[in-house]
Amino acid sequence: MLKQSIYRDAYGHPQSSCLTFAGIWAHHMKFLIVGMVLAFFGFADGLYARTLLDQLGRQVAVGDSPQRVIALAPNITEIVYTLGQQHRLIGVSQFSDYPPEAKLLPKVGSYAHLDLEKIVSLQPDLCIAIKDGNPKEVAMRLAALHVPVYVVNPKDLDTVLNTVLDIGRLLNAEGNAKEVVGMLKSRIKTIDASLSQIKHRPRVFVQIGISPIVSAGSHTFIHELVERAGGINVAKGPVTYPRFSREQVLSMAPDVIVITSMARGALFQEVKDEWMKWQSLPAARENRIFIQDSNLCDRPTPRLVDGLELLARLIHPEIFKDSP
Repeated sequence: MLKQSIYRDAYGHPQSSCLTFAGIWAHHMKFLIVGMVLAFFGFADGLYARTLLDQLGRQVAVGDSPQRVIALAPNITEIVYTLGQQHRLIGVSQFSDYPPEAKLLPKVGSYAHLDLEKIVSLQPDLCIAIKDGNPKEVAMRLAALHVPVYVVNPKDLDTVLNTVLDIGRLLNAEGNAKEVVGMLKSRIKTIDASLSQIKHRPRVFVQIGISPIVSAGSHTFIHELVERAGGINVAKGPVTYPRFSREQVLSMAPDVIVITSMARGALFQEVKDEWMKWQSLPAARENRIFIQDSNLCDRPTPRLVDGLELLARLIHPEIFKDSP
């Protein structure tokens, strides 16, 4: 599913015309008062002691060690936990489901439809947003209320690692961040070395949508992981998330099919069983149709490295047969 950009209006229309002038005035006064309170206490305590550039090149004034942080996307929640800084989180976006304890934190809406009133009521001293997903309007209104909003923009594996480092710097956890990134780079290097001499790249189809059948084009995390894991992404091309008919997939004759749809329950197995009926399909004939957790392939977090390792083992079992 295509994600909204932070530069796109989240709603695409002005406030409802049924609001009275008094209602609009009261609504804006409420945010103005809260903003004044946040600004007074923030600046009075020297809370915003640093000015940092976020990943969009914006200058953001933040505290030396923010204590009330809201993560506005699930991947940000996961990175904060990875850095051992979850004690700072006072709110997260919907679908922040990893690690499981993140589900217990107060929710501030989905990353595409954030609840501004809920965010403000939690009195954060820092919100961390993502460019592809969070609406620009909310970030701008929070900034107008003197709530710092730091925006990250992970686009590939390298920028995911940079995002971990940046969030570590934000949360005064640079040592943890450098340690995490060092371990991740070591694991990536091991995979690269193991695959450096491969002579054959199997054709891989990653199915992320069931009805219709949807895969991932060239400008996606999935494409990068498949290619780096020693495969050929048969769905590569300029369309980010192309749709295919069953006949088109059969004609591409993938050697490996990875089903990583966000759908849950028995649908995974049903889709696999349906592909297995087509014994003319190399992936079915060789029993190389796999089901994988979607978050390991398309959520920009350190677990992308888990996804890379898993795909490498699925695509090249001959190289990793002795690995756990």
